[in-house]
Amino acid sequence: MLVHICCSVDSHYFLQKLQTEYPEEKLTGFFYDPNIHPYSEYYLRLLDVKRSCKMLDIDLIEGEYDVENWLEAMRGLEHEPEKGSRCSVCFDRRFEISAKKASELGEKMFTSTLLTSPKKSLKQLQVAGDALGEKYGIAFIAPDYRKASGTQEQNILAKEDSLYRQDYCGCMFGLNIQRDQQEKLADELFVPVSGQVQPESIEERIEMYEKRWKLEEEEIPHKIIKQRFLNWRLTMGLLRVRKEVVPAHFLPYSTLKGEYSRGKIDYSIESVHHMNRDEVKFITLADYNRLAHTNYQSVTELIFNPPLFEKEVELRAKLGITPYDLSAILVVEEIPANKIEILCQSKTYSDVKEVLIEL
Repeated sequence: MLVHICCSVDSHYFLQKLQTEYPEEKLTGFFYDPNIHPYSEYYLRLLDVKRSCKMLDIDLIEGEYDVENWLEAMRGLEHEPEKGSRCSVCFDRRFEISAKKASELGEKMFTSTLLTSPKKSLKQLQVAGDALGEKYGIAFIAPDYRKASGTQEQNILAKEDSLYRQDYCGCMFGLNIQRDQQEKLADELFVPVSGQVQPESIEERIEMYEKRWKLEEEEIPHKIIKQRFLNWRLTMGLLRVRKEVVPAHFLPYSTLKGEYSRGKIDYSIESVHHMNRDEVKFITLADYNRLAHTNYQSVTELIFNPPLFEKEVELRAKLGITPYDLSAILVVEEIPANKIEILCQSKTYSDVKEVLIEL
């Protein structure tokens, strides 16, 4: 039986139920999900599915990440609600590729772990699966493992085996709608031009789960715990001096009351130069290098290749900035002597992240 897999939380429970109900069947997992965006999230879910299948001794095939074809199929359906027309087209496409793959492999049956997702319509999935099963001459199996406390069992199992639990279906359209309803930032779609790994970003999760995989292989005791913290994202930062743009690096947790400020340097305390408005502060690249033990030759180089996020947070502390200070701190090559204009679009918000601890 070929089993289309969408994520480890759904598949881990679903596959074990199939192993019990179909003990004579050799199950083969098929991860075909070009609907998952961005690619880093796709990679993270695939990584966890690989771990799940390894634990269950199930072979896994990765399908093509043909995201451009998927996006073309979704054209005009971007604003459809969850379980609406966009989801139907998405299921049809993924099920068709799965049914085709099952037929190529000579399988007699195929199914999908989407059937266990509480965010999906079981009837909608079964209609799509049955139609494609008939088209390719194979049976679509649609067991309802949600009933009889199945969803609760699935969640317990996911927690026990420390599976990666995503909090959105996968596609960028559903994510944006969901975040708008939650009045939250869709930071999953944020990737800084610097490539710096941001706190609670998908890239940070990938680093953690890849490390977890190594710890498991080396049989080193560990645990993943959750931590509440203040998160921050910068969407735009710009400095103008006498109306000319000047390279400036905004340190983490830089914020303004609004998005715009203007003024001039008023006074200095040691290496920190204070603007006369909105608590804005400046330091030179030379002082940055001295305090951070770096050797950047220009601010532009720093902008596109900064050190670790945590290292820059430590730098704020070295400047005498308290842990509660959200003032904008800009790194420049020379302290401006003329009129300053700053555009800073950033957001701070309460968030929760996972932390891997070696025991």
